[in-house]
Amino acid sequence: MIKIERVSVMNFENALRGARNPMNSWEKSDSYYDADGNFVVGEADRAFGNKLCRVGSDERKFIRQIFVSVDITAPLYWWKEFDTYKIGTVANSTSTMHKIHAKSFEREDFSCDRLDEKGLAVLDTLIEYLEGERVKFCENREDKQPWHNMIQLLPSSYNQMRTVTLNYENLVNIYYARRNHKLAEWHTLCDWIESLPYAKDFIVVK
Repeated sequence: MIKIERVSVMNFENALRGARNPMNSWEKSDSYYDADGNFVVGEADRAFGNKLCRVGSDERKFIRQIFVSVDITAPLYWWKEFDTYKIGTVANSTSTMHKIHAKSFEREDFSCDRLDEKGLAVLDTLIEYLEGERVKFCENREDKQPWHNMIQLLPSSYNQMRTVTLNYENLVNIYYARRNHKLAEWHTLCDWIESLPYAKDFIVVK
């Protein structure tokens, strides 16, 4: 399971202006702001940017200045793989260390959409145990043993939300490395990447 929310894409104007700096070709730019104040990439700028992206990473460096902020909720086993993409990304996560006891454990807190009945039964048993330890800890914060039991038995299917900042270059690397991955979460993320503004011009370049 993966949930993608509160998406903001920023800095197209500055990134495209910078892309034209090497040849001083700013007068050829045809991008503009519409009546609602949204930045619209013109046909000439789209073609120019797409041409740079087709050449390779050195020429498409302007897309490193197109920024994306997004809230992603995903299981810990997926976040371990996402952490491969550390360069040029920043993430602030909800804290299991400080807040694992703040709410009751429920099945909805875990990515279990692909478990069979036996797997769900095992998960439900673990959830019942974790909830018992959570209650014990909330009743007596001086006793840290229930807290340690929760932390060390928390399964990798536990969902965590992170606010992530990255750029279009990061997304190019993620898309082509993970679009055929066995984890369904990566397919969902790659579908989201395809839906971003001008993704077919600057990310999923064909």
